[in-house]
Amino acid sequence: MSLDSFAAPASFGRRHIEGDRSLWARVALVALLAAFVLTFFFSLTAGASDVSPLPLLRELFFSGGEGVSARDRLIIGEIRLPRAILGSLVGASLAVSGAVMQGLFRNPLADPGLVGVSAGAGLGAISVIVLGTTVLGPFLALFGIFTLPLAAFFGGLVSTFILYRVATRRGQTSIATMLLAGIALGALAGALSGILVFLADDAQLRDLTFWGLGSLAGATWTKIAAAGPIILLALLAAPFLARALNALSLGEATAHHLGIPVQRMKLIAIVSVAGATGASVAVSGGIGFVGIVVPHLLRLVIGPDNRYLIPASALLGAVMLLLADAVSRTIVAPAEFPIGIVTAAVGAPFFLWILLRRRGVLDL
Repeated sequence: MSLDSFAAPASFGRRHIEGDRSLWARVALVALLAAFVLTFFFSLTAGASDVSPLPLLRELFFSGGEGVSARDRLIIGEIRLPRAILGSLVGASLAVSGAVMQGLFRNPLADPGLVGVSAGAGLGAISVIVLGTTVLGPFLALFGIFTLPLAAFFGGLVSTFILYRVATRRGQTSIATMLLAGIALGALAGALSGILVFLADDAQLRDLTFWGLGSLAGATWTKIAAAGPIILLALLAAPFLARALNALSLGEATAHHLGIPVQRMKLIAIVSVAGATGASVAVSGGIGFVGIVVPHLLRLVIGPDNRYLIPASALLGAVMLLLADAVSRTIVAPAEFPIGIVTAAVGAPFFLWILLRRRGVLDL
């Protein structure tokens, strides 16, 4: 059965959405695509060096690459370009993971970072970093550069499955239980990660410290080759879940009566979130709040229809992370600020605003 089988009847896709904002959503998608292109190009210019990609592009496309210095080629082609590509993939995957989790749990506060999925993925990645030359040596020899993203994927997958099993009873998901279970899972993963950090040597500790704060500084073509396929598969699978998530918003019983294979859809959604989050955490470390800020902000603008919300989240997530990365490279240049601190500084106040807004609605 293909993912298209999750689609509800075409007429249902719009009928359950309050107010048809599909035209505005299409306009927003075009605007976000243009913003992504501009932001991607801007990210190639941001940094301590004054190198601009314009001369390089001009020489490559119109003069066969002659006259371009080796320094410019190195900075643009080996440092900034892979960093921009990796930032786009990570930002899109975190935002889409947040959108899918919010649709799966039917709550706008669901986010891989808040419910322990990112912590589980981080535990898998830390295990490889610390134990890759000892206990996990055979796995490193077997999977090579894919060991780290695969370990993070497995850690995120286990956390997501445990979270869902604990929070769901008789087909109903308790949001309060989900948040509490997420806190517990995050604490447990943090404790196990702390044990591994205690066992790490000095070189590993330096890597873990900067990695834990979130950074794209180590972006390379090798990392893109390792994590990129997993992230792309998850991003390609997510849009096919859109209509099923729309149906699920009315309840699992209603979705089932509409012909949605609910359990199979949940399985694919969980695997997609775990894959996207795990691979992203493996290559970028702890970058929080993208998954909750982006989908919630877009939901206020273009509505809750996942057919538009998921691709829009991918674009805005990429834009947000590229901008945060540009800030991290320039705010204390020539040094570099951890990108996770930048996203937390923006995302934490936004999360508090969401809570206050929801409380205000409930108080009415």
